[in-house]
Amino acid sequence: MLNTAHRMRRSDQFGQTVKSGVRTGKSTMVVHFAATAENQNAPLVGFVVSKAIGNAVTRNLVKRRLRSIVRGHLSQLPAGSMMVVRALPQAAQADHAKLNRDFGACIDKVLSFSGKVVDKP
Repeated sequence: MLNTAHRMRRSDQFGQTVKSGVRTGKSTMVVHFAATAENQNAPLVGFVVSKAIGNAVTRNLVKRRLRSIVRGHLSQLPAGSMMVVRALPQAAQADHAKLNRDFGACIDKVLSFSGKVVDKP
């Protein structure tokens, strides 16, 4: 479970991150990342796990795995950043290790673009 301070809850935050952030992906997920200049709060992370993943049990399993993986990488995220992790249908068949490798590759790639700071509209 992610700490409350790190959970993205508002749809406008999801929208801003997806529209204005950088994006990278692997076969199991797509990661959207945006860093804001004026916000120095804790990094926020949101998850999108649609019905394309599977039934409710499968979706919840994928969400729990992704939350656990992201919790281990929170210290890499700069203050004020926002990240949306969107699971793809192959995430349902992937084990925890595969999801962890894919997320590690995605986070490395988006952080290499961390010099790109997005201003709020």
